[in-house]
Amino acid sequence: MEKKYIDISWDFKNEDTKIFTHCFHNYPAIMIPQIAGRLIDKYGKNSKLLFDPYCGTGTSLVEANLRNIYSIGTDLNPLAQLIAKAKTTPLNIKTLDLYLKDFNDTIFGYRFGIKSSISAEMPDFKNINYWFSKAIQLQLVIIKEYIEKIDDLSIQIFFKVAFSETVRESSWTIHSEFKLLRMPLKQIEKFNPDVFGIMEFKLSRNRNGLVSYLKEKNNSIAIAEVYSFNTVESIPEKILPANSVDLAVTSPPYGDSRTTVAYGQFSRLANQWLNFKNASSVDKELMGGTRAQNGYHFDIDILNEIIERIGKKDEKRSKDVIAFFKDYELSIKNISNVIKHGGYACYVVGNRRVKNETIPTEEITKKLFHKYGFRHKETIMRNIPNKRMPLENSPTNIIGEKSPTMKNEYIVVCQKS
Repeated sequence: MEKKYIDISWDFKNEDTKIFTHCFHNYPAIMIPQIAGRLIDKYGKNSKLLFDPYCGTGTSLVEANLRNIYSIGTDLNPLAQLIAKAKTTPLNIKTLDLYLKDFNDTIFGYRFGIKSSISAEMPDFKNINYWFSKAIQLQLVIIKEYIEKIDDLSIQIFFKVAFSETVRESSWTIHSEFKLLRMPLKQIEKFNPDVFGIMEFKLSRNRNGLVSYLKEKNNSIAIAEVYSFNTVESIPEKILPANSVDLAVTSPPYGDSRTTVAYGQFSRLANQWLNFKNASSVDKELMGGTRAQNGYHFDIDILNEIIERIGKKDEKRSKDVIAFFKDYELSIKNISNVIKHGGYACYVVGNRRVKNETIPTEEITKKLFHKYGFRHKETIMRNIPNKRMPLENSPTNIIGEKSPTMKNEYIVVCQKS
């Protein structure tokens, strides 16, 4: 019997979604920790290993470790990997505090002219002067130089995460947008961020989050491992053998990054300052990043019908949808192989709109898992009161024509037969 229902208790409307290390870094469309935690509590009893195949900044990894469950996550965005590692890595607070004091002393010297010389080179990436003033660049270089001299890798990662947010907040980007959009000139003329102050605030906030995480983690010895393999292509057997995962908890992309949630654009400036390779091409590497050809036929009638309707309105956009769901199916096929018999896959998905056509991703997800040996347990519909998403998009790409984005999410739970 089909089990699909609305449950407002999953809305978590007034909950603090920035508890523990979840406070570390803003990121688009983050799965809130209360959802991951509740799914683990409900379906992960006695679990030893959790897998998040699109782990983003590591929400489910943190929640698993708090419950003494080992976790493995993978993501193709190097910034997301960095944040996930920082959020799940226990640090010695006394050691961290020594670095924080030394950093504050160093910055104090630059603030008041006691120190002035720097040995680090200015980064040289395309359009750096379009996004940052020369004065801001200099202050960012000072911070970056300090970070690169930190000899403890885990503490260096902790500092890099704070630096990443500092980069974005001191740039001329419109900070409320995911995509790279430059501030109007009038706003730029008034924009005078305290770069050192932003960095100091992020470090302090993150330290407090880490302290509360370590206190909550208590006697848990579970750790998280964060990788960069692409589940569309394969899952390395050395990392995750077949039938090794008790529970998968994840929130996959809503669609191709280029036209949906621009993870790569959001991360680009930080990725460039952190010297990550291919910083400008992340969106192309994610699911559906390479446009497919028309004529591909899925085993799901409703998906074929929607693609056909979209194609009559815009052939290019139908190719985008085909590309995403081709990759999505390959990913689910590979993930299905590593989940144990009796194990669960919990997918938090949204039904996006393309050319005013609603794509029932929750139904497609259910059917794909059924194809690869799972039975559907339940689908829970929830409102989205606190997920960082754009309120509107432009499905027709005509200036001035807007359409509301998704206001609901679906938690699809399937069990391997």
